[in-house]
Amino acid sequence: MIFQQIRNATSIITFAGKKFLLDPFLADRGALPPVPSPHNESPNPLVPLPLPIEAIVAVDAVVVTHMHHFDHFDEAARKAVARDMPVFVQNEKEASDMRALGFTAVAALTETGVGFGGITLHRTDALHGQGEAAARNYRERGIPAETCGVVFAAPGEKTLYAAGDTVWYAGVRAALDRYRPDVVVLNAADDRFHDETPILMGADGLYEVAMAAPQATIIAGHLDAVNHARLGRAGLREFVKARGLSERVRIPEDGEVCTFDERPL
Repeated sequence: MIFQQIRNATSIITFAGKKFLLDPFLADRGALPPVPSPHNESPNPLVPLPLPIEAIVAVDAVVVTHMHHFDHFDEAARKAVARDMPVFVQNEKEASDMRALGFTAVAALTETGVGFGGITLHRTDALHGQGEAAARNYRERGIPAETCGVVFAAPGEKTLYAAGDTVWYAGVRAALDRYRPDVVVLNAADDRFHDETPILMGADGLYEVAMAAPQATIIAGHLDAVNHARLGRAGLREFVKARGLSERVRIPEDGEVCTFDERPL
């Protein structure tokens, strides 16, 4: 297994001989407006891509955990991804929406699993902000709150769980308990709405995952790329070191590659 951090939640996962592009956010630096935030009003994304777009989209399949949020599937991605590329999305509604954009090989993820080249992809629940405050913010902005995570499983491979855009809650614990992943990818930037309602895990959520899945290596991403985040790599590294988790938590820079051995048969 090879995990390459690209930018924000965008990554390339080489798994059981197939390359997956997760949550492509491919806009040029500063091409999109900021999310309203009292802390940072810089346009998004905050940083450039570490690789040419042509290299990023040279994969076998794309996984989009929620297509209607700009930082997980943007206009640049719509233009760059081939229309016949296999694309996996969180539900049948978004499969229909993706087909309406002209993509012809779209499948909805399911909890029981969808097969691709000997790999099974399982949909997991995610909670992109908890409670009425989060629901109100999504309603006011006219964007859906629904999202998902995804588990990659194949014989001989370590199991990888990408939790997606979620806070720490019972659904994440359930996925950790059910799949016992060897590698967990967390979007851990502590993103918040303007009123400080959290919509992503921060350091405390990462710590909860580390305690709930002591067998797992954690990869922390979604960092230093969008203006409404409250936590960056530097702060998270300090937290991880203080909690004695440095051997278990990787915080890759954009473009950095993390490799993992096969699971013994």
